[in-house]
Amino acid sequence: MRHTMMLAVIVLSALLADAGPALSQYPTRTVRVIVPFAAGSVNDLVARVIAPPLSEALGQPFVIDNRPGAAGNLGAELAAKSPADGYTLMLGNISQAISVTLYERLNYDFLKDFAPVSHLAAGSFMLAVHPSLPARSVKSLIALARAKPDQLNVSVGGAGIIVAAELFKSTAGVRMTSVNYKGTPQILTALASGEVSVGFPPTSAAVPQVQAGKVRGLGVTSRHRSPMAPEIATIEESGLPGYEATTWYCLMVPAGTSRDIVSRLNAEVARALARPDVKGRFNATDMTPQPSTPDQLGTFLRSEVVKWGKVVKASGMRPD
Repeated sequence: MRHTMMLAVIVLSALLADAGPALSQYPTRTVRVIVPFAAGSVNDLVARVIAPPLSEALGQPFVIDNRPGAAGNLGAELAAKSPADGYTLMLGNISQAISVTLYERLNYDFLKDFAPVSHLAAGSFMLAVHPSLPARSVKSLIALARAKPDQLNVSVGGAGIIVAAELFKSTAGVRMTSVNYKGTPQILTALASGEVSVGFPPTSAAVPQVQAGKVRGLGVTSRHRSPMAPEIATIEESGLPGYEATTWYCLMVPAGTSRDIVSRLNAEVARALARPDVKGRFNATDMTPQPSTPDQLGTFLRSEVVKWGKVVKASGMRPD
C-alpha cells in the first residue's frame, strides 16, 4: 500500500511538472475568437481591434470567427460548448446579459458556462430627436412626453437600444410608443425623415447625423460624455439622475479554462488597452477602453443581468 501511494505521488508530481511549462508556453497554435454577430458590426470591430495586439504579444494568430444569429445567442452557445483549453474565446456584450431574461430557454447559461477574462470597452447610445420637435433638452422632452402620453414615437431596434429606451421611459415616468426597426441605419433614416420623433441610435452612428443637422442630439446614455461628442451632455447630467445605459464588450472563455490561461490573457488585454493606437481606434468609434480583472468583470456581468432583467420584465419585451 505504501509503495502504491508513493508511486501515485511521483506520477502526480510529474504531471504537475509537465503542466507548468505547457501553461507558460500558451498559446502554441491559433486562437479562435467567436464574435456572435455579423462581420462589420460594432462587436466585430471591437474584436478586430483587440485581436492584433494579442496575437503580437502571444505569438500566435487570433482569428475572428463571426457566428451571428438569434441576438448573439447562436455564437454564444457554440463558444460555451467549445473545449475549455484557452483556444476558443468569445466576445460578450450587453445582448447576452439581456437574453438571460428575454428568452425563456437558452441552450447555454451565460453566467455559469463562461469564465470572465476582461472588460474591453464601453460605448453609448444617443437620445436624439427630429429637428422639428420642440424639445431642445432632456428636460423639455420629458415635459413634452408627459403632456402628450403615447403620442411621441421612438425608433428602436436591437436589445441594447430597446432597453435603453425602456429605461428612459420608466426613469422619466413618460409614455412613448416604441416602433421597431431592423437596425441602426433604419432607425436613423426614420428619425432623420421625421417618420418618428425620438430615437436612441448608437452615438457613433448618430454623431454624423447631428453634425449634418438631420437630427438633434439631446444627451448620451452613458455615465460619461462620449469622446466623439464631448459637447453633448449625458442624460444624467441633463436632469435625469441615475440614468445609465451603456453598450459594453468583454472577453470570455468557456468555464473550466485554466486560471493561469485566464490570468495570462487578462494581463495581455490590459497591456493592449493601454496602447495609444488601441485607445485611439476605440475613441474614434465612441468607445472607451475599460480593462478589468476577471473577478471585477464577473461581478459586473451579474449586476447587468439583474439590472436589465428588471427592465425586460417591466416593459413586457418579447424576442423578435
